[in-house]
Amino acid sequence: MPKYIASYDLIKNKDYKKLWEELERLGGKRVLESLWYLDVTYTKTSLLRDHLKEYVDSDDRIFVCALGDYATRNALIKISEQ
Repeated sequence: MPKYIASYDLIKNKDYKKLWEELERLGGKRVLESLWYLDVTYTKTSLLRDHLKEYVDSDDRIFVCALGDYATRNALIKISEQ
């Protein structure tokens, strides 16, 4: 499965719970405060972005990136163990 990183900025209404619950339902793991690792079946970053935007307000920001080579230091989880 493709591996992704998703990050977000919630602007006015900080309703993190709705987004966090969906990221967890997708099997996401928090790497940094607003950066999540996802190992999901989406074939394009835009499809995952469009899915996640259903869980945030219209003024919030979302960034999704497909992973290739990566490295971490002091991350909240060890991605290599996933």
